[in-house]
Amino acid sequence: MEDIENLFDKAVAEIERMLNTKTVVGEPITIEGNTLIPLVNVGFGFGVGGGRGTEPSKGSGQGGGTGGGGGVKPVALIIINADGVRVEPIKSGTASVFEKVAESIGKAATGKK
Repeated sequence: MEDIENLFDKAVAEIERMLNTKTVVGEPITIEGNTLIPLVNVGFGFGVGGGRGTEPSKGSGQGGGTGGGGGVKPVALIIINADGVRVEPIKSGTASVFEKVAESIGKAATGKK
């Protein structure tokens, strides 16, 4: 069972390393006087298991494992420019992120809100 504890500790340490404020709030991008800050939703899950047993005809054995998965989904953009600060929600999908960035830059260039 000590091996399972080590696997669990390593999995938790890796998740802690990956999750920080820069994971949820992205690096600011400045384009034509607009500062864009992406906001994302981070989700993850993991499991750890192990066992030990003895079978009279086969002998004894033990096993263990760990696994996990996760994902990142863009949810909004914070837009900072001469007009102020606003938050624009993003529809699901990567294409929508690019659409929102292009739309925001277009509005700022034409002076529309």
